[in-house]
Amino acid sequence: MQENNDNSRLTAWVRGRVQGVGFRWWTRARALELGLVGWARNTEDGRVEVVAEGPREACVKLLALLRGCDTPGRVDGVVERWSEPRGSLGGFVER
Repeated sequence: MQENNDNSRLTAWVRGRVQGVGFRWWTRARALELGLVGWARNTEDGRVEVVAEGPREACVKLLALLRGCDTPGRVDGVVERWSEPRGSLGGFVER
């Protein structure tokens, strides 16, 4: 089975108690460990929006971490969208 290491862009919306609990900082740390670039920001409706670009395998791992039980706060659900990377991102920042 061939692994797909083509670059991808993951956009994830994380819902739950994820604002004001260090969630964006935690997400940034995990993304940097995985070698991803992008950002995480709070949205007005209480979710955190995460955009990450890099090897698809690393994006899949980040998505699994976002859905895992070791996140700060409480994650009630994650909706994801996959797209082509735009290549305009550098580093990983909290917005």
